[in-house]
Amino acid sequence: MTPPVLETERLILRPHRVQDFEAVAALWAEPEVVRFISGTPSAPEESWARLLRYIGHWQAMGYGYWAVTLRESGRFIGEVGFADYQRSMEPPLAGVPEAGWVLAPEVHGHGIATEAVGRIHQWAEEMTDWTETACIFDPAHKVSHRVALKLGYAPAGEALYRGSPTLVMKRSVSR
Repeated sequence: MTPPVLETERLILRPHRVQDFEAVAALWAEPEVVRFISGTPSAPEESWARLLRYIGHWQAMGYGYWAVTLRESGRFIGEVGFADYQRSMEPPLAGVPEAGWVLAPEVHGHGIATEAVGRIHQWAEEMTDWTETACIFDPAHKVSHRVALKLGYAPAGEALYRGSPTLVMKRSVSR
């Protein structure tokens, strides 16, 4: 499946392409970006694998991640989307598309995450038959918690993922 291009007032969410590699690698090398994810900046080869996973996820699953760009300049500022990561965690998220978002530090605090993630949920409501989505993150990541709450997510419990406490939130897909 070819990912659709989605638009908002300030953003264009478009399919990833291999030409995004340098921007993706720079994003994931930022300590602030990974602080609540892995805590360790990604090496370029990890970012390359991530980029290929994003591209392939659409082909395998019919959904995936979008590159987030500023409408005005076309500048790459992050990634948002849904994925099936087959995470080994309890309780499992098997069969529930997992929403995720990561943005460059210079756009934090401007409502970009809420705008972009809100748009992909609109797409999910219009184009999928999902009944719910989930998101997970470090309980200390208060900003992502606020974004999730704004978008209709509710706490569904805590889990252990890779030995760390993880907040699990779920959202019903409305039509």
